[in-house]
Amino acid sequence: MTPTSIALSLYDRDFLLWAEDTVNKLRAKQFDDLDIENLIEEIEDLGRSQRRELKSLFGELLEPILKRTYVKLPDCYRGWLESILKQRKAIEDLLLDSPSLKPYFAEIFEPTYQYALKIVRNAYPHSRFPDP
Repeated sequence: MTPTSIALSLYDRDFLLWAEDTVNKLRAKQFDDLDIENLIEEIEDLGRSQRRELKSLFGELLEPILKRTYVKLPDCYRGWLESILKQRKAIEDLLLDSPSLKPYFAEIFEPTYQYALKIVRNAYPHSRFPDP
C-alpha cells in the first residue's frame, strides 16, 4: 500500500464530524471504539489554548494601561479605558471558568509585560515609559 492509498482517519477528514462522533461514543460508553490518541491530543490542546488565551488577553490589557498611564493624549483616554474594562472582564470570565489558570499569571507576567512595553514604545516613541 502506498501512503496515498491509505484511507485518512475521520479525524483527518472531518474534525467536526470526528468530535461529534467522539461525544456520541463517550455518551454511549463505547470506550473501546474511541480514537484515544487524537482525543488525548485534543484535550491537551485545550489546556494550552486556555493558557494562550490568558496570555493574549493579559497583553491586550497591559497595552492600553501603559498608554493611558504614560501617553499624554487625553482624546484617546476614553477608548483606552474601554479597552481596559473589556480585557479585564474577559480575563475575569476566563478565570471563573478555569480558576487553575490563576498561578499561570506569575509565569507570564514578566514576558507579557516586556512585550506590551515594546509594542507601546514602538507606537509612541516620543512618550516616556518606565524602564523594565
